[in-house]
Amino acid sequence: MYFCTKLSVLFMGKLVIVGTMAFDAIETPFGKTDKILGGAATYIGLAASHFKVDTAAVSVVGGDFPQEYLDLLSKRNINLDGVKIVKDGKTFFWSGRYHNDMNSRDTLVTELNTLADFNPVVSEDYRDASVVMLGNLHPIVQSSVLDQMTKKPDLVILDTMNFWMDTALEDLHKVIKRVDVITINDEEARQLTGEYSLVVAARKIQEMGPKYVVIKKGEHGALLFNDDNVFYAPALPLEEVFDPTGAGDTFAGGFAGYIAGTNDSSFENMKNAIIYGSTLASFCVEKFGTERMVNLSGDEVHKRLLEFKQLTQFEIELG
Repeated sequence: MYFCTKLSVLFMGKLVIVGTMAFDAIETPFGKTDKILGGAATYIGLAASHFKVDTAAVSVVGGDFPQEYLDLLSKRNINLDGVKIVKDGKTFFWSGRYHNDMNSRDTLVTELNTLADFNPVVSEDYRDASVVMLGNLHPIVQSSVLDQMTKKPDLVILDTMNFWMDTALEDLHKVIKRVDVITINDEEARQLTGEYSLVVAARKIQEMGPKYVVIKKGEHGALLFNDDNVFYAPALPLEEVFDPTGAGDTFAGGFAGYIAGTNDSSFENMKNAIIYGSTLASFCVEKFGTERMVNLSGDEVHKRLLEFKQLTQFEIELG
């Protein structure tokens, strides 16, 4: 087990996270919220904080971002030296409404605010990080983070979305060449490659640069590809899903945190990272925003990991 329960912990590796720290307003069939804590870096950081990892967030917020949110992240051993606070600016804001199936949504409002001029700066102490998690941002911003690293990270993980495929495809291809792992959903994998078969799509993405391709399928789990190796992890069946907003980022945070904490980026260990990421994401959707992740204990995670094991483990005699 690599979950930490105390602040005084011996860190196993360094993890740099770049992404948004934001306000979200969410509406689902189960209810709606006003502005609450959100953003890719927030979800990724909260998930990674469950591992023995020296984590730093690189982001930007406005003067309207509550100090209590910053304190919350700091208490999770997330270094915030790389978070710029623009006193007279406003924090990135997103509002969305989910359909009844909870798999599709409509974006109601997107206000870039301080994110529009975001120039990430990785603090000196973290430019030698072993793992870099590039959250969903403009590909040029993601590339600029890699340019600041003083040594080549052991593993660079990239998250992206169809918006950048529509608006910045050339820049996206440039950063894809520089990463080891890419995490995208099935729709995005098909758009990026023009291939319907996810097996063929994954092969084409590997030819673009990444050694590993993680294709997320929402409530249907996730696939991990590396050369001819394929691993599938199901999603844990849940009675209720309140808010899937941060599930993908939580998955990425669990994946990156586990890899950094174990200091092992082999395919076999990535299987474990997929399971940890899926486990943490299954908690995230149980409440609105970050509420469930903020109050999540290591014991709860351990219990659910056992449920995952029982879900997938079987014995069969092969003749």
